[in-house]
Amino acid sequence: MGTKALVIYLLSGFSIAIISALFISNPNNKFHHYPSLHSNQNDLESFEINGSRESITVWPDLKFNWRIILATLIGFFGSAFGTVGGVGGGGIFVPMLNLIVGFDTKSAAALSKCMIMGASASSVWYNLRVPHPSKDKPILDYDLALLFQPMLMLGITIGVSLSVVFPYWLITVLIIILFLGTSSRSFFRGIQMWKEETVFLSELNAQQKAPLNSHGELLIEPLLDQEEKSGLEILRFNLRWKRLLILCAVWVSFLVLQIIKNDTKLCSVWYWALNILQIPVALAVFGYEAVKLYRESKKRRKDGNTESVCEAEIQWTVTNIVFCALCGMLGGTVGGLLGSGGGFILGPLLLELGVIPQVASATATFVMMFSSSLSVVEFYLLKRFPIPYALYLIAVSILAGFWGQLFIRKLIAFLRRASVIVFILSAVIFASAVTMGVVGIQKSIQMIHGHEYMGFYSICKN
Repeated sequence: MGTKALVIYLLSGFSIAIISALFISNPNNKFHHYPSLHSNQNDLESFEINGSRESITVWPDLKFNWRIILATLIGFFGSAFGTVGGVGGGGIFVPMLNLIVGFDTKSAAALSKCMIMGASASSVWYNLRVPHPSKDKPILDYDLALLFQPMLMLGITIGVSLSVVFPYWLITVLIIILFLGTSSRSFFRGIQMWKEETVFLSELNAQQKAPLNSHGELLIEPLLDQEEKSGLEILRFNLRWKRLLILCAVWVSFLVLQIIKNDTKLCSVWYWALNILQIPVALAVFGYEAVKLYRESKKRRKDGNTESVCEAEIQWTVTNIVFCALCGMLGGTVGGLLGSGGGFILGPLLLELGVIPQVASATATFVMMFSSSLSVVEFYLLKRFPIPYALYLIAVSILAGFWGQLFIRKLIAFLRRASVIVFILSAVIFASAVTMGVVGIQKSIQMIHGHEYMGFYSICKN
């Protein structure tokens, strides 16, 4: 499945699903379901009244039992592989916290953000002490981070709003369509990279010399006379304080707007004004970076320089920039709907743009650290999760993120194949599609049996 085919598949699937939801929500339709007084509210953890939805908060006690042991194991391996793939793992955490531990869906989504934040923060710290595998550049691509981070955060705001409006079954269908498409594309991308690595390694074996750096990583484009650096030197080299300050400024701007918005009346003039204010904040940073990439790419094309501006091996034309903006917003929207960090789109997208797996994973995790931490602070202020559980799960995720990165780096050094990261990414997305699909279908069937409302909800009543 090529990039164009994947886009057509996603647009077609989303359109059919949304049209179906409009058909079901039509009050003149015979399939329209109204609330029933006999519906099982404990199973659904919510009940609907005249198109509005009320939720029941369920916070189990933090006790040492088989549930917490199983959740710890799933959370550890989900965080480890999720951060390595650059997708976070929210599609695994939410069903795990909901079905195994017993949290309601909203609390599970909030705790999922805590786990993603912990794992991504420890992964970023690990990656900052790792050199670029083939170039004298930072392992983090700050250009791509500045391009995608503001649009990702804007998309999360849209996704949170849509999660209130969209019926549960529609969110399930959209997630299945998206995850199956991106996991399939990533899998075939991994196969392609595996074949290319096989050819490359065969040529190296013929020369009886495989270029590896001191960290044991394969140099796909080996540098001449590459100087080995200490851990502190690598850390300083990977840090770009000016870019970090811009990213932090965007993070603070969105946080302030969200905090003020939470204190305003729902659907009031100030509520919508604060929502709209997020658009110029995101577009300002995105536009700054987009113009920079466009001008530099255009200048290099005129000079006959074929070297890419950043890690992405594409020409930064207007069409490609708009495509990246839409993909960034889509990733954020999925993150808002699902309770993930948006990496389910960003990770595969960076690979599609030609970014090598190590840099794609590090950059996607870096961006997720900002988006997930923003949500965690907001959820904390709204008291959406129990503090003891959050601290415990964050601790588990921090350890998992660090050891996951360490293990996979060792595995890549042993196999001398960076495509391992792509296969892990594909597997995590596919596992998320299965778990979210099973949970979503089960709850949708319960709603149908309970004659629950299956159409769109009103954002001003939720």
